[in-house]
Amino acid sequence: MVGRHIQANANKLLAGIRDRSDGHVPLFTSDELKHYDAAIMHAYGIKKEFPRTGRPGRPRQPILLAPKNLLYAQVVKHRKRGHIVDISTRIVFGTKKTVKAKLKQSPVSRHINTSFVERNNLTMRHHNRRLVRKTISFSKKRERLEKQLHLAFAYYHFVKSHLGLRQEIMDKNKKYQNQTPAMSAGITDHIWTMPELFSRAVFKHP
Repeated sequence: MVGRHIQANANKLLAGIRDRSDGHVPLFTSDELKHYDAAIMHAYGIKKEFPRTGRPGRPRQPILLAPKNLLYAQVVKHRKRGHIVDISTRIVFGTKKTVKAKLKQSPVSRHINTSFVERNNLTMRHHNRRLVRKTISFSKKRERLEKQLHLAFAYYHFVKSHLGLRQEIMDKNKKYQNQTPAMSAGITDHIWTMPELFSRAVFKHP
């Protein structure tokens, strides 16, 4: 998601996550950006209508209610004179018990954190000079930056093999089979070349 930290962009980000998921509601974790609460409710909230009472006056407007399976927790950084002195967590949607139970099912983490998205941000900065701070490689137009990000993500998932994803195989010539994230997810059965990446037809998400 490219853009400023405003409510409209947060809504667009969460709507994109909802539309691209398989229908289940994930456990959300984030920092304290104020826009996420409303954005998550906008994407996953259940609209409740109020019946007309027949009395004079404007009818009550519908509201959004959080579904029972919606879980959202924040990492709260406490600062003093510009320095972080303590870090705590806060449950926004759900309960401590339900969030803890959900984390127990996770194969990668048992704690509320933002380390994975921060690691992804760092990886993107390594692969895309347009995201590096204080550089002359910045994009003057948002459209160019978005296209460059699409290319970087495609390369990362389809072309670049990842050491942590390689599979041990029974072969006398080699011990491991390299894999890309796309192979691990079952989207493709081989590591793509750059010519293959550039020649494949792109299907726009509906």
